[in-house]
Amino acid sequence: MRYVIVGASHGGHEAALELLTQDPTAEVTIFEQDEFVSFMSCGMELYLTNQVKDPNTIRNFKPEDITVLGGHVENNAQVRAINDDQHEVTVFHTKTHEEEQVPYDKLIISSGVTPARLPVPGAELGNIYLMRGYDWARKLKAKLTDPTVKEVTIVGAGYIGIEAVESFLQAGKKVTLIDTLPRVLAAYLNQPMTDLITKRLVEHGVAIHTGEFVQAYQGSKGQVKQVRTDQGTYETDLVVEAIGVKPSTEWLAGQVALDKRGWIKTDPYLQTNLPDVYAIGDAILPYSIPAGQPMPIALATTARREAQYVVQTMNGLANKRPFKGVVGTSALSILNYQFATAGLNEVTAQRAGLAVEISNYVDQRRPYYVSSAAGNGQVMVNLVYAPIEHTLLGGAVLADQYDVTQLGSVLSLAISQRMTIEDLAEADFFFQPGFDRQWNVLNLAAQHALGYGDFTR
Repeated sequence: MRYVIVGASHGGHEAALELLTQDPTAEVTIFEQDEFVSFMSCGMELYLTNQVKDPNTIRNFKPEDITVLGGHVENNAQVRAINDDQHEVTVFHTKTHEEEQVPYDKLIISSGVTPARLPVPGAELGNIYLMRGYDWARKLKAKLTDPTVKEVTIVGAGYIGIEAVESFLQAGKKVTLIDTLPRVLAAYLNQPMTDLITKRLVEHGVAIHTGEFVQAYQGSKGQVKQVRTDQGTYETDLVVEAIGVKPSTEWLAGQVALDKRGWIKTDPYLQTNLPDVYAIGDAILPYSIPAGQPMPIALATTARREAQYVVQTMNGLANKRPFKGVVGTSALSILNYQFATAGLNEVTAQRAGLAVEISNYVDQRRPYYVSSAAGNGQVMVNLVYAPIEHTLLGGAVLADQYDVTQLGSVLSLAISQRMTIEDLAEADFFFQPGFDRQWNVLNLAAQHALGYGDFTR
């Protein structure tokens, strides 16, 4: 069997590993359009903040990791078209400018996403950067130590924008943060948590302008010097756009069915409208378990689960069953706050058209007789659940200077298993005062949502 995989990021990597380890006779080729294979953009902040020194190590795999298993990886190889009648793809080699037709028996598309850009006047000016990919990582790294860059404007207050903020703060730059939503991280966290994070950002000198729309970039001598919004104009030496992503699917138009925003349409088995052609990763809309519908969930964990499922299903290695879906779980650290979120929050539930109840709870993570000097501290827990059935649909945890992010994995498991608030209230967690308390903070948060009473002691 000849397998062609488009894209060498998380989904493509996982698909190749599954195929090569489960079927030693498989002929597997990954085509990657970029020069550098499998850069992990989610690890870029570690490089920008000097936690990782060498950008060449921030990768899923090296080509030789696949070739040693019997596979093949071609970089600078852009797949431009699919001829489904002949079961061939058209591959353009960007270094040699040669084109070839490559046959396949089964094709897996994992083409991913590209950063969205603001289509505003002045977008062509210099010093307007993106925060995705190997080349941009190296360019941004150079600007962190550039003495001519004193003021930096980050457009977009999501995960990527927040990572950019912390990177430039650490480098001693003056940072302005702009977003169209009314709160920072509004698409990830509910207001009690974003209020704490906003306060911390302001304390560190970040100028925050939410609810504003960038209308133009203004410059001098070809370089950006000002960002003009509908509410003000801000001086800047560098702009980092972090406004989201769009699917890298233009090359599929007219061949593979796409929705109006360019996401690849798949059936419940992640197959496209073309025979023997499957799609995984950030370019599709996976089924969201809490939302009960397809939603954009651009995460490495999502892509890898999809890839494993596709390989097992399309080759009969597992009983054919629809892809179960994913919860959508992630974590982030910002100025010593660490948080994890799973499933839906107020904003994403509203986008999905779901009515929800929301409960917020704050308590100590260990017994009250343990001092803060001994490692005790507050944890905030937010729960999102169905008003009548009480099914858990989302949740988040946040703490200052203490890692509580694994509680996000607990919430993800509870959501995927469709547990109720009552289930979480009664769940059996361990107790040892060196780590926890008699009722875990997740128990207490659920009990609080149900009105059980005050358990703060």
